[in-house]
Amino acid sequence: MLDRIREQINIVFDRDPAVRNRWEVISLYPGFHAVLLHWLAHWFWRHDLKWLGRFISQVSRGLTGIEIHPGATLGRRVFIDHGMGVVIGETAEIGDDCTLYQGVTLGGTSWNKGKRHPTLGPKVIVGAGAKIIGPIYVGEGAKVGSNAVVVKTVPPGATVIGIPGRVVEDEYHQPAKSDTGFTAYGPTDDDKDPLVLAVQQLLRHNEALERKVEELSRGLAHLKDKTDPPQH
Repeated sequence: MLDRIREQINIVFDRDPAVRNRWEVISLYPGFHAVLLHWLAHWFWRHDLKWLGRFISQVSRGLTGIEIHPGATLGRRVFIDHGMGVVIGETAEIGDDCTLYQGVTLGGTSWNKGKRHPTLGPKVIVGAGAKIIGPIYVGEGAKVGSNAVVVKTVPPGATVIGIPGRVVEDEYHQPAKSDTGFTAYGPTDDDKDPLVLAVQQLLRHNEALERKVEELSRGLAHLKDKTDPPQH
């Protein structure tokens, strides 16, 4: 248990350049507090002390602003940065080394029991305000952009942006791969929205057509001037 607590402290130094010392993490980081309290709540939940598990999760929600259902499964070194407004549902599963920013929702689409929340593979980054909805899988190393709404499975290493979420593709029409470094808030400055690119291409094509029509109009007018008989 002490090793896992040390891991949780160390990941803050890896992923938050604002941190200054360990005491700051232990005393002031709500994401750190929420994960530790979830470990306790989840232990009670698994040992059929469900009311106690829910009680601890609600205490954690009041203290940190982060709501993690005690039935949710968190991997090792999960980092919740800032964290206010994060909601993680009962059947959600989060893999090792994932990063979640404020306002993230891992929600469900059904009122029926059973698996109804998403599963995040290892090393997934979910940007601020993003919503991942339903029993879908987000592949290893994927990035979900800020405020995206994801309702379909995301392939490993892809970047998803927009509403509804769309996979950003590179010039070879393959999912854009994550780099090896840490990228805050999901997409990088180089990521392009595929719908925006499509609209830009249509606008360029329309401009080219307008220029062609203008050239043809000038040519026809010049030809008409040559063929018209002189007036006396």
